[in-house]
Formats: sequence, structure tokens, C-alpha cells
Amino acid sequence: MLNIALFGPPGAGKGTQSEYLIKKFKLFYISTGDILRKELANETKLGLEAKSIIAEGGLVSDEIIVQIIEKTIKNNPDVNGFLFDGFPRTFVQAYILEGLMIKLNTKLDLLISIEVPENESVKRLLKRGKTSGRLDDNEEVIKNRLKEYNDKTLPILNFFKERKTYVSVNGMQSVEQVSTHIVQITNNELSKKLLNIVIFGYPGSGRGSLGKAIAEKYNLEFVATGAMLDEEIKKNTSLGKEVKSLYENGQLVPDEIVIRLIEKKIESTKNAKGFIFKGYPRTLVQSYILDGILKKHGSSINKIIEINVDTLELIKRLDKRSKTEHAMPYDSSTERIVKRLQEHKTKTIPVIEKYKEIHEVVVIDGMNSFERVFEELSMEINSSFKNLK
Repeated sequence: MLNIALFGPPGAGKGTQSEYLIKKFKLFYISTGDILRKELANETKLGLEAKSIIAEGGLVSDEIIVQIIEKTIKNNPDVNGFLFDGFPRTFVQAYILEGLMIKLNTKLDLLISIEVPENESVKRLLKRGKTSGRLDDNEEVIKNRLKEYNDKTLPILNFFKERKTYVSVNGMQSVEQVSTHIVQITNNELSKKLLNIVIFGYPGSGRGSLGKAIAEKYNLEFVATGAMLDEEIKKNTSLGKEVKSLYENGQLVPDEIVIRLIEKKIESTKNAKGFIFKGYPRTLVQSYILDGILKKHGSSINKIIEINVDTLELIKRLDKRSKTEHAMPYDSSTERIVKRLQEHKTKTIPVIEKYKEIHEVVVIDGMNSFERVFEELSMEINSSFKNLK
């Protein structure tokens, strides 16, 4: 989801750029004036409250406005995001919007300010007044509007500068150049929105093959720590030599090495839309490590998926795999298979329970055919990209 507030003094060209952004990024336009008029016309509860205030010559309160905005956002769950025009208009409203976004588990990604000198604003609006027929396009009203913008609205910019969401655009360029600049800013912000998925399931549930197929379909980077360790050994890197020595001495690879490996993967990955983690985290400690690594890189886990397969089916699959070139060391006997399944239950199931406290864990029936499970996974990924926050 992409949420943008478009700012600029009267005459900066916000209307033109709003129309372009809405079409380009398929955003829902939120103008407080427009949505308030809609509530009034439909005589909703909030509309009737506002109507009685207006009838008495009062101003509609922020309390009513924020409820109307919240209602509008909730009633449009399938859009790519929202473009706010005319809100926030005051310092207090900036805090209100931030609180509302937190409540809705999202945030304002960008405040784009189209900056134009005051004399240029006056010039443009007076020129528009010759053809627009608008009563407010006269010099006295224009100067009052600009004074109000400078007194009330400009201080809001400092609020968003502190949160590092403020970006300015030179409004003295041509309309096309301003549009191009805004698109570049927006695309840059979108590139930061990575989709990070952890795929859980017992050995034999199909995590590896399904994870790879999903990664390929959606341009996600597939992260399987076991395969990454093997690759380091194969390339004979310094890290690989360290891991090989541990393997030869029958020791487990410590988290310190795995952290370096995952960080290296994240830092070296370019143009991927996110990461899909298989086989990590495997313990509660590793779950905290992964959260920390992603936070360090300005990201987080977006989706947890668990592929559920009956125990007997798992044993059958792993026994069958033991007779192929894809056999894992623990596939060599039923005893070792059962031990590996038990290890997953004691160490990894608590990780899933931990994630259930902070994420929705999507459970997919892995007993179905590969094609059917892949289709269900794809539906989940599509939904995640749409709701990416």
C-alpha cells in the first residue's frame, strides 16, 4: 500500500499532479471537501452531524473529519493506496493522521511538496481567474489564501521532515517535468517496500520446491540457509572453509555465521521484490535474529505461511526421497526421519506460536497436489503484494 499527501501553495498545480498520480499508481483520492460533501449528500450519521454544525455557522471538527477519512479508507480495501489532498492542513491534523495510520496498521509514506514562490502563485492564479470564473481567483483573496497557507500549513512540513517522509519538488518546472520528478520519488519509495515471507512446514511438506517456485514467479529472493552454506563451501570462500571445518568436526554452524550469510545475501540482492525464507528461523533465538536483521535493513516480515501435512504422509514422502538424488542425510532411516520430525516439533513449532502473537499465520493444506498448493500460495502472495504496508 502506498499513501501520499500532496502539498503546495494555491496555484502550485496540485490538482493536475493529483490526477496524474491517481491514474499512474491506481490510488484512491481523498479530498476532505469531497468526502464531506458525499457524507452530507447521503445524509449519513456523520453527514447529519456535520450538517447541523454548518447550519449553525460552525466549522466541522477534526473529530468528524478523521472519522470520515477512516470510514473512506476502510470502505476501499482493494486499492493500491491513498492520495491525501487538503489533509492534514494544520499541525494538529498531522498528529491526527499519524495516529489514524497507526490504528489502521499503515503509515503515510510520503509528503510531496510542490514548491512555488509566492509571486508565481499570485501570477498563476490571476491568469487562471481570467478564464475559470472562480470568485476566489482575485488578488485580495489569493493573498489571504497564501497567508493562511504560510501561517497554518507550512509548519506541518517540519513535522514530516522530522519523520523523514518530506520530499520537495521544484514547481517552477514544466508540468511534465514535475510529473516525472514525482514519479521518480514515488518509484524510489515503492522500491523500499519489500515483501518478506517465512515459509514453515515439517521436512517433507514441500517448503523447498514450493518456495523456489514462488520466488521465481514473483521475483523474490529464495533464502535457504542450508543451500547457502553448501554454496560457500563449493566456492571455497573463507566462510565456506570455516563451515566445512565445523562439518568435518561434527559441529553445528553457529548463528553468528548464519547472520553474516543472511546479511550478505540481503546486501548483495538487487532488484528483487523481497525475500522468502525457508529453514530459517528454526528456533526462537533465530526468529529474534531475523527480525533484527530485517529491521537493520529497513524492512520486516510481512507474511508467515505454514504448510500442513499429516505425519504419516511426511514419513512416506521422506522415505521416497531417500531413494533419489535429492535425499537429505536424515532421510537414511525411519528412525532418523522420526527424530528430525520430532526436532522440528520441539524447536520450530514454538517459533510459529511466537509469530501468531504478532502476525496472522496462514495455514495451507499441503496434502493437495503440488499444483493446487502452489495456486493457494500464489493467491496469498498476490494478496500480500496488494496490501504491502
